[in-house]
Amino acid sequence: MSNDPSVTSDLVRDFVAQKRLALAGASRSGKKFGNVILRELKERGYDVVPVHREAAELEGIACVRSLAALEGRVDGLVVVTPPIEAARLVGEAAAAGIRKVWLQQGAGSDEAARIARERGVSLVHGHCLLMFLPGVRGFHRFHRGLWSLLGKLPAEAARA
Repeated sequence: MSNDPSVTSDLVRDFVAQKRLALAGASRSGKKFGNVILRELKERGYDVVPVHREAAELEGIACVRSLAALEGRVDGLVVVTPPIEAARLVGEAAAAGIRKVWLQQGAGSDEAARIARERGVSLVHGHCLLMFLPGVRGFHRFHRGLWSLLGKLPAEAARA
């Protein structure tokens, strides 16, 4: 993500304003951080479609096997996978017409950023999505408050 605060603010604000998101990186065990994000998005009223190659459903939500299998418009993709898989998913998102991707901390790579640039995908990476969702609570609320005090948080997110 760019170091320019206005670009950061715009990218973050635009992403969390999306209503229908795909999510890659939740597991059948329910113990991955992707499952936490899936539950939090669902609780906040997002229409979330989990992407999983084998599972029929996760957290009670029907899955699709790939981004190409998504039906209807999807506004953005949240990726909570290892970097090598994330780079592939950025390319698949572009092919599926998804132009906004959030790479959760740990999923980013130079390869994913390169693919995003080449294919015209807006990319947020290096930040935890949970810090920027409306109604943030718990550790993420504390973390967001700390970032706000240190001037690291986009202004729009500080007010959310």
